[in-house]
Amino acid sequence: MVSPVGSSEIHRKIIRKIIHVDMDAFYTSVEQRDNPELRGKPIVVGGTPEKRGAVAAASYEARQYGIHSAMPARTAVQRCPHLIFLPPRFEAYRAVSEQIREVFFDYTDLVEPLSLDEAYLDVTVDKKGTGSAMLIAEQIKQRIKTHLQLTASAGVSINKFLAKIASDLDKPDGLSLIAPDQAEAFIEKLPIESFHGVGPATAAKMKALGITTGADLKRWERQELVATFGKVGDYYYKVVRAQDDRPVNPNRIRKSIGAEKSFFEDLRQQEEMEAALLKIAEEVYQRLVKNKRSGHTLTLKIKYDNYSVITRSRTLESPIQSFADIFLLAQSLLAAHITPNRPVRLLGITLSNLTDAQGHQQLSFDLFSKRIDSLAGD
Repeated sequence: MVSPVGSSEIHRKIIRKIIHVDMDAFYTSVEQRDNPELRGKPIVVGGTPEKRGAVAAASYEARQYGIHSAMPARTAVQRCPHLIFLPPRFEAYRAVSEQIREVFFDYTDLVEPLSLDEAYLDVTVDKKGTGSAMLIAEQIKQRIKTHLQLTASAGVSINKFLAKIASDLDKPDGLSLIAPDQAEAFIEKLPIESFHGVGPATAAKMKALGITTGADLKRWERQELVATFGKVGDYYYKVVRAQDDRPVNPNRIRKSIGAEKSFFEDLRQQEEMEAALLKIAEEVYQRLVKNKRSGHTLTLKIKYDNYSVITRSRTLESPIQSFADIFLLAQSLLAAHITPNRPVRLLGITLSNLTDAQGHQQLSFDLFSKRIDSLAGD
């Protein structure tokens, strides 16, 4: 068995100072900040039970009832009958997110946003010459609290994997450090389901193999992990030894562009589904144009009335970038893979394997106007 990398080897390298900042219940905290009457009450942002929506975000008061994101709204209200539903205000959340990032940029230009409410910062060399990642994290948290009346949790460590784990240790309003000489011992005690990148299915597979903690995972050789889990086995081998060389990338490239739609009433006829795909395809097209991107892989998502989900993809050599390409490809996937007589509650289209657009074709119905007009009900 290959000997694990000790903390002495870590110290022979340049020790990076990475901070992971994660806003606490971001969407609902913005809502409670902007409307004091909502403070202390269980609220969710998302669709209502009447419209068969889902929870996008839940306040800490709502989480006490076991409510979480992606939960069907009707299940959430069963758990908390006095739950307050709010429609999302994404423009407001984006505006606050930009204010938060301006705070980050006061300390470093190496900021990698993961979403509106979390980001990595590399402060190995910081603009203010502070020198202490913990002090920087404390200052960032305090500035967010003072100027934006919101709380954030932060994790500090030597790499992205450990910093993200650290930010989850003491939520909400937490600040945790995993120091270089603590890293391997900390990971060895970590439950396997707490490893970022290990989902429920993989955790179950690992437990069936006797891997319940980092220490168990560390006993496996690299080749054994790759043979059992595929390429990601190499990632498991490294992170359990506190090795994560991924840089904080301020120019992180978007990997996919998509849109989806849940329906108030289940769709039962294929013509209804195609009409819905028409509108979804138009939204995806507009997002491609906005981001000046095209894609080579289109994925169709279908969620049935029992919440089971299937995805089907097709990859083309030529870029998919016109409205017609998106709609007709999604339509063909639907026709080939839809289960007859199964009611559908959600459809989605995603483009991935993105590249820079070579010039988007204008939204035109000339080639198939009759077909689209009939689907749209014009």
